[in-house]
Amino acid sequence: MDLDLASFPPATRADWLKLVEGVLKGAPYDKRMLTRTADGYTLDALPERRREAAAIVGRRAGASWKVIARIDHDDPAAANAQLLEDLDGGADGFSLVFASAPSAGGFGLPVRHEELVQALKGVMPELITLRVEAGQYQGRDIALALARLFEAQDPARLDIRFGLDPIGDFAALGAAPIEWDALSARLGQTVATLRARGLVSPMVRADGRLHHATGATDAQELAAVLATAIAYLRALEAAGLSLEDAAGAIEVTLTADVDQFGTQAKPRAFRQLWAAALSACGIEAKPVAIHMETAWRSLTRRDPHVNLLRGTIAAFAAGVGGADSVNVLPYTQALGLPDADARRLARNTQIILIEESHLHRVADPSAGAGAMEERTEKLAAAAWELFRQIEREGGMVESLTSGAWQRRVAEARAARTKDVATRRLPITGTSEFPLLGEAVPTVLAPARRVAAAPPSEGALLCEPLTAQRLAEPFEHLRDAAEAAGARVFLADLGTAADFTPRAAFARSAFEAGGIAAPANDGFADTAALAAAFRESGARLVCLCSSDEVYATSAAEAAKALRQAGAAAIYLAGRPGEHEADWRAAGIDAYLYAGGDLLALLEEAHRRLGIPATREGSE
Repeated sequence: MDLDLASFPPATRADWLKLVEGVLKGAPYDKRMLTRTADGYTLDALPERRREAAAIVGRRAGASWKVIARIDHDDPAAANAQLLEDLDGGADGFSLVFASAPSAGGFGLPVRHEELVQALKGVMPELITLRVEAGQYQGRDIALALARLFEAQDPARLDIRFGLDPIGDFAALGAAPIEWDALSARLGQTVATLRARGLVSPMVRADGRLHHATGATDAQELAAVLATAIAYLRALEAAGLSLEDAAGAIEVTLTADVDQFGTQAKPRAFRQLWAAALSACGIEAKPVAIHMETAWRSLTRRDPHVNLLRGTIAAFAAGVGGADSVNVLPYTQALGLPDADARRLARNTQIILIEESHLHRVADPSAGAGAMEERTEKLAAAAWELFRQIEREGGMVESLTSGAWQRRVAEARAARTKDVATRRLPITGTSEFPLLGEAVPTVLAPARRVAAAPPSEGALLCEPLTAQRLAEPFEHLRDAAEAAGARVFLADLGTAADFTPRAAFARSAFEAGGIAAPANDGFADTAALAAAFRESGARLVCLCSSDEVYATSAAEAAKALRQAGAAAIYLAGRPGEHEADWRAAGIDAYLYAGGDLLALLEEAHRRLGIPATREGSE
């Protein structure tokens, strides 16, 4: 028989709360079910459904987002081969990353005209989207060169996003050749020139990726993008465009990260912010073009296959959140120039979500969901307040030149760095579940270290924003320790049931810093323990067992290990009331959940005489 869903009474929030109370077993609701975000607002895990909420839509109904591939090979023939292979594999368009762009990372397309022609050989531009990343010193010239290259095509059919972003380039480089008034005037002139050629796609880009990669929160990223877009709106209006035309000439780029619901809320929140901003300008709000790219800061060099999962979550969230186009960075991007296999997986991540999961079929599927509506509204409100602060400071350029913006982002970055160090924000394969001796995937060329910029020179100066991946501090430690062959001896006391949980915890923790921690079967007496330690050749020791065994055996074992030559002795667990006695017995530090693991590993490296190897920006 048919199931009549209408016969079931609707479940109210009160009904759900009764079920939650049974699970909490007396624990306070606000301690377990409310979450405070990095932006300072609180999210309820069980908010009321918004039955009357309207969908926040950017793409037209049923249309899929565009699958964008990154082209950044510095050999034009190889770049062309990649481009054609991506087209054959289902890409809808490309991000053309030139060597002059701050986002090139040591690679990038060459900027000479004949090499550009070779890279784009065989491309039918009227059928694809081309997104340009060129940088402030080449952006105008490359935009005009592309316009000339395709002048035989109907300009109204071309979707070339020229990506002119002088504020983003200024933030990345820390300098601009001329003052902002002159820079904004030149931007307006370039857009007017391109418009005169009949080109109609957005030409100016407000880009949030660098802010995010530097450490910005979601609200900070949205505020920076909105403030930048408003600065461009003013510049284009000053150049003679109507406000409506100026708004249509601007697109935005946001970051898709591993926080699924946070990423899903970002494009929804920005569409609300843009509508509010245009309404304040007295013009009708139209959907802004939103491109999203997976997060650089979340990529890892260690256990890089986990990046495939990160990219999938981010692409899913960006797609259902309403992005018009999405670029998934290949999983080996942090290792160097990705090969064909990595590029194929990046494409197919999106193609499967579209062609097999049909995620694009429903416009704004989170509309009305209480948790998503609450998150969108609170994110938009936090970003709007930050945007107003930037405007009170004189706008995005003034906030950068004064250093006010950099200070805000630095505070957010410091808080997140602490969460990474304590593993409150764990990184799978790096700070959690590391795998020493893993095979490293191949790349076409290894990552190139980008030399630190010399002291800035120019008419406009600021402290540059510097991208940093979250995994870098652990990766630097691991590289140095593995090169040195560092080891720690696990002093497993008692039975397997006693020591196994903490031995596994300690092994994962030390190996996150590249210090190998071979397993053993445990030791029944201190004489055997000390002998095994001497045989191991290790200089570090970590006691592993239960609290009950520690109470009777930790001090004796520590004294024996110290006499056997241990340079440092750790204990897996908290000391509690035994701290004074155990320290007197020779225990130096304690390894426990919530502790600063990064600091402990750095101290272990110093005890082993391993030199610090902090690299520059990547």
